Amino acid sequence: MDQLIEFGKLVRAANRGVAFTGAGISTESGIPDFRGPQGVWNTETPVYYQDFMADRSARIRAWQRGVRMFHRCGAAKPNDGHLVITELQRRGHIAAVVTQNIDGLHLDAGNENVIELHGTNRYAVCQHCWKEWPTSAIVERVEKGDDAPDCDACGGPIKARTISFGQAMPEKEMRLATEATLKSDLYISIGSSLVVEPAASFPRLAKQAGASLVIINNQETPLDDIADLVIREPIGKTMMALLRQLPG
Repeated sequence: MDQLIEFGKLVRAANRGVAFTGAGISTESGIPDFRGPQGVWNTETPVYYQDFMADRSARIRAWQRGVRMFHRCGAAKPNDGHLVITELQRRGHIAAVVTQNIDGLHLDAGNENVIELHGTNRYAVCQHCWKEWPTSAIVERVEKGDDAPDCDACGGPIKARTISFGQAMPEKEMRLATEATLKSDLYISIGSSLVVEPAASFPRLAKQAGASLVIINNQETPLDDIADLVIREPIGKTMMALLRQLPG
């Protein structure tokens, strides 16, 4: 209870807050996280970008997994964690959302100024000419037997518009995230292990720039020792409890 009171005080005082989110915020929507006991990295080996580009069999594996993830994300709906962020934005406490997630649930929830650091699985793009499609169109091709789709314009390999291991981070999104982080007066890290770089450095940067740092995560993170507040409770429950103590 004392933690929620303190959390409420920090939120009420903020008008340039940033919600920084990882896979943990989407687990309550039925999307598995990456580093938990049943996380993706414990059940499936990631396909590195260099392998995807060089090896057709790697592209086949990537799309087999990509089809499963696309359907899983497509069936998911925003949960209380996403929806409370929308309300905190409406009330003027949160200015931006910086997310490591690719599922698009922040957008579905009505979050504004969403910066998707690791891209989105809702679109696919040719890695040679950058022609783009809704991912649904490429998934349909895969399910009809085209197990490693190539571009119909240039023949290049088609990949979900997500950032794979070994792939360069998007310059625009990194710049926007840095700008929002440096301007923030409150940084709320929600459901992130804070171990995947360079994204995990943003909460530290915010703290160094003078923002208060709140970490909501069910496991320890490397930044717990510098946080103003660490909450290890379910995200949706915590965010709803926060909202109930704020003035309307």
